[in-house]
Amino acid sequence: MDTHEGTPPGLALGPEARQIRELIASVEDRQLDGPTPCPESSVRELLGHLLGLTVAFRDAARKNFGPTTDTSPAAALPVLPADWRTALPPLLDELVTAWRSPAALEGMTRAGGVDLPGAVAGAVVRNELLVHGWDLARSTGQTFRADEASLRASEAMPAPGDDDRSGPDTIFGPPVPVPADAPLVDRVIALSGRRPDWQPGG
Repeated sequence: MDTHEGTPPGLALGPEARQIRELIASVEDRQLDGPTPCPESSVRELLGHLLGLTVAFRDAARKNFGPTTDTSPAAALPVLPADWRTALPPLLDELVTAWRSPAALEGMTRAGGVDLPGAVAGAVVRNELLVHGWDLARSTGQTFRADEASLRASEAMPAPGDDDRSGPDTIFGPPVPVPADAPLVDRVIALSGRRPDWQPGG
């Protein structure tokens, strides 16, 4: 990590970013127009959203404000560029590097046109990468893997609509009820407004 001794570490997003890189490598062109757990969003639009939020939160970590951080994701449906397969992996690497800096968690920042503390923005982007990784895996018939620490962090976030969870994502819905003894991953996914048993065409 790019910190010196005595400096608090930044946020580690490597596991979430690595999973998304692995997932996109196996997405087939024929799957791009398929459904996702996000209402009214195809796989193509989900990938466009992932690309946009990666850029926005990279710049939010750097406190580099402008169109990438000031534009609400509700402004328009995301457009997936033709070179997304080669464009997204290095952007994910830049995102991970940006949030490794302790300065990313300090003070206020902005993403999706929302001003929020850096520490909150870090929690939001980790949750978005995790949940949208699940979206992408489930939509394209792939295996979703998440480490317990990341799942616990997402589970601890306030539910959408709570005052403390003021994030820029527009494709999270109200929590879905699940049994108290449901697997941790199912509880986390349900908190984001998705049915843990969602399947394409189901």
